[in-house]
Amino acid sequence: MSDDVVEKTKKTGALYFKGVEEEKPFELWRSFDQALGKDLSLFITGKLYAREKIAHPTRQLVTVAVLTVLNRPEELKLHILAALNVGCTPDEIAEVIFQTFTYGGIPTVNTALKVLREVLKEKGLWPMDG
Repeated sequence: MSDDVVEKTKKTGALYFKGVEEEKPFELWRSFDQALGKDLSLFITGKLYAREKIAHPTRQLVTVAVLTVLNRPEELKLHILAALNVGCTPDEIAEVIFQTFTYGGIPTVNTALKVLREVLKEKGLWPMDG
């Protein structure tokens, strides 16, 4: 990969995952296969997440919605943190989660809201005003 992609990967990764203390996906991938982990990280973070077709907050809100409907709470937590890091508000994230109930059902919304509350508590942003 080019130096440009490596730089974009570092910049975007730092933006999205600043303050994430749990194991990040690329750390997990690299623990099994260093070369493949690097390639996945360069593509996902450096080529996909770094694209400028949509703004980072929009990209993260879409990701929160998808992970909510798929009921993937571990990955959702990571991307709620990323959404906050790129400027999404707790109210925006909650609204996106509520929006998914028609497509994913109330149980998935409840799970996602519990994850959001956990993240907000960890960041000292709970309770929400609203």
